[in-house]
Amino acid sequence: MCILLSAGAAMAQKKFTFGPKIGVDFTHFWGKTTDHVRGTFNYQAGAFFEYRFTDKFSIAPEVVFAAQGAKEDLYTLYIDVETDDDVIEEIAGHLEKNGYITYNTNYVNVPVMFKYYVIPSLSIDLGPQLGINVYSKRSFIDCDYQEGTEDYKDYTKTVDVGVALGLTYNITEDVFVQGRYTLGLTKAFTTFDGKNGNAQIAIGYRF
Repeated sequence: MCILLSAGAAMAQKKFTFGPKIGVDFTHFWGKTTDHVRGTFNYQAGAFFEYRFTDKFSIAPEVVFAAQGAKEDLYTLYIDVETDDDVIEEIAGHLEKNGYITYNTNYVNVPVMFKYYVIPSLSIDLGPQLGINVYSKRSFIDCDYQEGTEDYKDYTKTVDVGVALGLTYNITEDVFVQGRYTLGLTKAFTTFDGKNGNAQIAIGYRF
């Protein structure tokens, strides 16, 4: 109720706007042990609030549900050998892909974006993001088409901290599009050194 009352007063001064946003994400992990990890497409949906201090500067917190994750390719090392007079000698080795693991991690993300309007229709957005993990699972499939799924929440850190940078373009006074990249700064899991990365394109509507 306090938010709604404040919104009414602020909108009369044309300083406060809010509304829904929805978008498509390309999510991945980055870090020391993510050589065989590749990104996947996911989605986000939520709401934003924006308060204009001046014509040039504003603050825009958001509350967004985001499906995130990535795929990790699995490999087996095969040793090539040659036999000479009953002596077996290792001569080389090669990796063969034999499956992959899919990580599905869902977060409630709260970015707080500080916006600088270069022109009235375009802003540069920068700010921190706090994510709360609400669901996490891991599934796998190998070369023999064996499949399995396990709950991975106990191995996923509850809090994720990152920083976001992007652009917002106002198509009309009410409709806008955003492009943004969020770089995770903390490990997403307890089992390996993977941090979240998220490239996103979203569209929103201002009330």
